[in-house]
Amino acid sequence: MMFWILIALTTGVAALAVLVPLARGAKVQTGAEGSADEAVYREQLEAIDGELKRGLIDEEAAEAAKTEVARRLLAAHDKNQAQSGKQLNGRRLKLAQLTGLLLLPAAALGGYLLLGSPGQPDLPLEARLSAPADQQSVDVLIARVERHLSQNPEDGEGWAVIAPVYLSQGQPQASARAYANAIRILGPRPDWLTDFGEALTMANEGLVTADAHRAFEQAVSMDATAVKPRFFLAISLGQEGKKAEAVQAWNNLLEGADENAAWVHAARQQLAALEENGDAPSQLRGPSQEDIAASQEMGADDRQAMIRGMVSGLADRLEKEGGSVEEWNRLMQAYTVLGEKQNAEDAFASAASAFADKPDELSEIKDAARKLGLSGS
Repeated sequence: MMFWILIALTTGVAALAVLVPLARGAKVQTGAEGSADEAVYREQLEAIDGELKRGLIDEEAAEAAKTEVARRLLAAHDKNQAQSGKQLNGRRLKLAQLTGLLLLPAAALGGYLLLGSPGQPDLPLEARLSAPADQQSVDVLIARVERHLSQNPEDGEGWAVIAPVYLSQGQPQASARAYANAIRILGPRPDWLTDFGEALTMANEGLVTADAHRAFEQAVSMDATAVKPRFFLAISLGQEGKKAEAVQAWNNLLEGADENAAWVHAARQQLAALEENGDAPSQLRGPSQEDIAASQEMGADDRQAMIRGMVSGLADRLEKEGGSVEEWNRLMQAYTVLGEKQNAEDAFASAASAFADKPDELSEIKDAARKLGLSGS
């Protein structure tokens, strides 16, 4: 008897929870305040990265701060969506009240009598997903947004919200996909294009790919004063072996720059490395824009041969002259992308031998090999 009394009380409370707000009328939310909150949290994520690069905070503190800001960003987006309903008109209000007062309790009771089982354990994931957003972890909030996007794949704002969170959580490939969806649905924006290119670059171990290069160029065409895409384009020129153009790009970027800006120190390091290395390529040379254009006229076999030729040239130089940790890592990655697992394993063995007496560098080589799934790591 007590069980049914509790059921009746619970049903009554649930019905009131629905009917009272309906009687007062649902308020229309413009979403402007929520959007502003989201923008602030995105800026905070970028600010934390800047402070980390400048050495103002350590990695552990930065990771903790980024996790908390990401949680707040997702919570703000969830709250903003939850408040976007419109006021019900009189007829719909009466229908909703009737449903809440009579039909819902009746349907719930009938369903329970037919299918219910008091001993059945609840669903932990659903319980976590249903909790208030400000009480949830980043992982649960990400799961909520992912579930929403699986049901609403054309929600461009949703993709734009989760993209920087993926990047802050060390998931650059997922971040790039999210930015690509946001750009496809809502149109290109300089900041989204730049972050899309950055995510692609991070996913490729620092190599500015053709897709990333195009995104950075499009961002600059939309905002010629933007620093971040020009920074990556200068890196790309260095990777392509275009030393003079890269030096000029870095000098243009640094001209009139605020010396306290987080990126200036990194830019000066890149410029110094180019000037110190003379004509020797300091990084793996990826296909230049001319190479890419020429490859479009090639057949699949010829294009593959061109790529293999570039990789083979790098491998020969590293075997004869040695090279940096970054170069060996990129050689292993290139072989893996080409599907030449044994060559990647051999490259790892050679790199490990070359840095056998340098523990820090050897550790970096092993970490890269482990990420590529090489057995020797």
